[in-house]
Amino acid sequence: MKQKSLVRWMAQGHVSVPRLLLEHYAKIGLKEDELVALLQVQAFIEQGNQFPTPERLSERMTHSMSECAELLGKLVKKGYMTLEKKWDEDGILFEFYTLEPLWSKLLQLLEEEKQESEETDKIDLEGQLYSRFEQEFCRPLSPIESETLSMWIDQDHHSIELILGALREAVVSGKLNFRYIDRILFEWKRNGVKTLVQAKTHGEKFRKYNQQRKPDTERKRDDSFPSFSWLEQSK
Repeated sequence: MKQKSLVRWMAQGHVSVPRLLLEHYAKIGLKEDELVALLQVQAFIEQGNQFPTPERLSERMTHSMSECAELLGKLVKKGYMTLEKKWDEDGILFEFYTLEPLWSKLLQLLEEEKQESEETDKIDLEGQLYSRFEQEFCRPLSPIESETLSMWIDQDHHSIELILGALREAVVSGKLNFRYIDRILFEWKRNGVKTLVQAKTHGEKFRKYNQQRKPDTERKRDDSFPSFSWLEQSK
């Protein structure tokens, strides 16, 4: 008897409820009764009834038929579902509900939260970047230097990783100034360098080329520095 009941229960199917909807329904403006109504509409649709009436909905909820009618209308008006019309193969016009607006609202919320998170991370990284420059320069940055940092990020679209890499190059080269760092970033961008690995590869190629052009005395002097002069390259 229990086995037959279980088989009958399984045969009725299941309604899949996205976890993201349960976690974020309040953030997209849904109340609990509205959420249940939407899930009931989804269940009806999955069962082949694309246009559940208020009467059918009230059979599954604690609301009266008039309350369910008002609830359905509110969900359509607030843009959580739409009532659409189309002709069937027999030329009969029929109405049906679709929950696509609900999923669109949810995806939009997730995208906005992602952008907010990325913006927060960017602000944190920029703060760390400013602090790192002030540590290396052993002083607060001037307004012009702070503006230059902002321009590297917002206008030149250099990644913070590469800016820090250029700062390290300047420190190792003993040429700690913004003009030198700017030249490094310019050369990297001109040569398509987007990561520190690419920067390292590009630097090794440049050093090898530069060493082949210099006499042995200059080569020995260059070997004492692991970096290279971007300013000399631009001449």
